[in-house]
Amino acid sequence: MQVEIWSDVVCPWCAVGKARFEAALAQYEHADEVDVRWRSFELDPNAPASRDVDYVTMLATKYRTSRDQAQAMIDRMTQAGADDGIEFRFDIARPGNTFDAHRVLHLAADHGRQHETKQRFLAGYHSEGVPIADHGAITALAVDAGLVEDEIADVLATDRYADAVRADEGQAHEYGISGVPFFVFEQRVGVSGAQPTEHLLQGLRQAHTLPGEDADAATSEAATSDHDDHAHHDHDPDEACVDGVCAI
Repeated sequence: MQVEIWSDVVCPWCAVGKARFEAALAQYEHADEVDVRWRSFELDPNAPASRDVDYVTMLATKYRTSRDQAQAMIDRMTQAGADDGIEFRFDIARPGNTFDAHRVLHLAADHGRQHETKQRFLAGYHSEGVPIADHGAITALAVDAGLVEDEIADVLATDRYADAVRADEGQAHEYGISGVPFFVFEQRVGVSGAQPTEHLLQGLRQAHTLPGEDADAATSEAATSDHDDHAHHDHDPDEACVDGVCAI
């Protein structure tokens, strides 16, 4: 079974969703048959390399909400992370454009190190205050995850994997995805958000038992239909980055 997960490395709910999915996979009876691929999704494709404002201000500006509401989002995400063993340090977070990090994740996939690299990027950004758009920082994190420094440098100095990132994002657009994380199981079952482990486990089991059908039609239906009342939906500004999903 193929599982594709659209997410961004600066998305806290994506970190929570990864932890919950891994917990679901650990309980899944056919885990050894699952092939997981992390797909690229930029919450802010126009983001600068770095921002000079604190995280509360950035969140309030992005989602056109008050600082108090933005802080409430942060508090909720911090607690959700703690519940799943993740220490979110929004006080030291250094947001930036994630396009190059996504390109390196495609390099990592080609070397069988995508899971390790994804985890290192998420931890570096969310817990350690690493500037995720900085090439030196990206390189150090990817080397930690087992990639070769010279190959990382070659990717960052060129446009390698740019088309792969855009292809992932184009597929997300076709599916109607505007918030992440978003899970697609076997191109048949779509689950939006960092849902509880039991819901993700149910998605795995449901995809495993579905009869074969046309992949294009099944995927389109999966990405737009309800799944335990947690299917993809558009978010109002006041609801951004809540309920397990970070919206564009």
